[in-house]
Amino acid sequence: MRLLHTMLRVGDMDKSIAFYTEVLGMTLLRRKDYPDGQFTLAFVGYGNEAENSVIELTYNWGVDKYELGTAYGHIALEVEDVYKACEDIRSRGGKITREPGPMKHGTSILAFVEDPDGYKIELLSPSRAD
Repeated sequence: MRLLHTMLRVGDMDKSIAFYTEVLGMTLLRRKDYPDGQFTLAFVGYGNEAENSVIELTYNWGVDKYELGTAYGHIALEVEDVYKACEDIRSRGGKITREPGPMKHGTSILAFVEDPDGYKIELLSPSRAD
C-alpha cells in the first residue's frame, strides 16, 4: 500500500491551482471537468503520481466556500530553509499565518501558510528532532 493523494474541496479552482503551482511551486499534473457530476478535479504535486503523493483539488460547481471544521489539521511540506521559503511564498503573494521559528516546546523550525480556502500548510525543515 501507499498514500496516493489528499483531497481538498476548493471554492475557486483557478485561484487554488495558482496558489499551489505559483506560490508553493507544485506542478499541475492533470485537470478534468465532470459535467454530469458538476465537479472538476485537479491534481497537483512535486512529482508524478506514480511515485509521489499528491493533492487532489475538488471544485463542486456552484459552491464557493466550505466550513473547514474542527477536525482538519494541516498538510506538511518539507523545505530546505523555512525562513527562505516564507520569504519566497510572501513575495509570490502567499499568506504566512505563523512566522518561521522554533516549535513551541521543541526545536524543529517550522512555519504555517494558508491557501485561498483557509487550509493550513506547515513548512518544516528537514532536520526534525521533535
